[in-house]
Parts: sequence; structure tokens; C-alpha cells
Amino acid sequence: MIQMQALRVFVTVADCGNIRDAAKSIGRTDSAISMTLKQLETELGADLFETDRKHTLTGLGLEIHKLARDLLREYDHTIERMHATAAGRAGALRIAAVPSVAAQLLPSLLSDMLSDHDGIRIELLDTDSATVHMLVETGEVELGIGGKPEASAGLEFVALFNDPFRLVCRRDHPLARLTRPLTRQDVQGHRLISNRSTAGYSGFETDGLNRAPALRARNVISLLALVRAGAGATILPALATRSIDEDLCALDLDDPSALRTVGFVLRRGGRVSPICAAFQDRLVSLLQTSDFASRLCLPYAPECRD
Repeated sequence: MIQMQALRVFVTVADCGNIRDAAKSIGRTDSAISMTLKQLETELGADLFETDRKHTLTGLGLEIHKLARDLLREYDHTIERMHATAAGRAGALRIAAVPSVAAQLLPSLLSDMLSDHDGIRIELLDTDSATVHMLVETGEVELGIGGKPEASAGLEFVALFNDPFRLVCRRDHPLARLTRPLTRQDVQGHRLISNRSTAGYSGFETDGLNRAPALRARNVISLLALVRAGAGATILPALATRSIDEDLCALDLDDPSALRTVGFVLRRGGRVSPICAAFQDRLVSLLQTSDFASRLCLPYAPECRD
């Protein structure tokens, strides 16, 4: 079997035009170089050089030289990519995240990662937490970012921050005139548009008459359009309200439990790839060093409580 090292020796001798210079370039003795070339010619069953001085390639030698150079170039590139992938500088990563995280936290982070390492490929899916959990559990994505999954699910959850809920309404809505956090009694009697981001939280989910909300929307763009049209108010995580239009406002709720905990969602017992670990480190660093820490209650902030 022809060894890659033998081809590397042959190409080096052919490029140098003699054994002595090739030996110095590779760091091997002249005799070791000569023996390697002889073994290669024996393996091929033909001469690669016209004379023992190794100045001139035979016709076969010219063809083998071109093939060997191409093969070595591809081999070296593949090895380089292997090391880059192992170090998190290359490879592919599929992420599923709730829309607010995908829109508010990830764009600059992913842009920086792509700028720093042009060998990586990232696919981002934005969807609700329930679907995030499903995509991670089925292996369609390696990492999820969303709410905490059910305890029975085969998933692990690493909390990142607590995102308090806000009531979003038009600026001409009666509740917008209040200058204090809204109580449940304040909200009673006003129509609320339900959405999946408040799954698991029941504090303000009815319309005040012990009835389920008459209107439900899943997509945040559609939800805010309904609020803007006067169809009602809605409750969204604070992160999702950072870029709402000027004709809308986000009001605090007087309820310590009115929040969702956002974190990494992973398959239980699985090992993440190097690129996934690098992404996680970057996101944690972003949360710790950005103004998000002052606007949201983060697990590593002293005032945060689960």
C-alpha cells in the first residue's frame, strides 16, 4: 500500500530536483529518502526518475507528481479541517430557539462566530418552546434555547436567565395610563390575546370573566398586529418587547411569578460537539457582559431567584 509519507517524499524530491536538498527540507537522511523512493517505485512497478541522480522525472513520474500533489493538498486540507472541527472552529450546528432569543440575542453572536471562523455552518430555527423541546429530543437539532421542559422529558435544562412577562397594549389603551405595575384586578375585564410564550403561566391568562381568551395567535408578528389593530392586549416575555413599535407599550406586571426561565435544552446524557460548546460559551459571555444583565434577571446576578 502506498503511504502518504512516501508520496510527500517523492513530491519534495521532484520539486527540489535532488535528494540532498529534499532531505534537508524534510529533515531525513539521504539514504532514508533513497529507500523511500525505491519502495514507492517498487510499489508502482515502474521508475519515476530518469536517473539515480533524481534530476528528471519520467513520463510516469510527471503524471504521478501531479496526482500526488493534488492528493496531498486535499489530505492536508482535510486534516486541517479535522483539527478545526475538534477545536470548534469548523463544523455544522443546528439550533432551535424561541423567537425572542433568536431575534434579540443571537444575530450579533452568530455574525461574530461566522466572521471569526469561516469554516462553520449554522442553521437557526425559531419556534415556540414546545417545538424546541421536540426538535432536541428527536435529534433534529443539537441545541435548543427556550423554556424549561417537563421533568419527564429525556432532556437536560441549563438555566440562563429569567425573563419577566409584560403586558403589551396600544398606547391609547386604558391600562397604559397606569403608572404602576399591573395587578390581576387591573387586567380583568380587558380582552387578552393568548399566545404560546406564556405556556405554564396562568396568572393573567383569562379575560377576567373566568373564560378562556377569545383570540389566540402563535406568530409574534401576527400577535402584535392584532394588538395594534385594537383586538386586545397580550402578554409577552420582556425580551420579545424590546423592539415593539412606538404605538405600543410594554407594562410591568405585579406578580413575582410572571416570568419564564430561559436556558439551554439538550438531550439527556449526550455530549455536545466542539462547535456547540463554543457557541454556548459565547452566549453565556454575551449575557454576562452586555446590558441584558441589567435589564433581565439573570441566574448569575445576586438578585435573581428561580
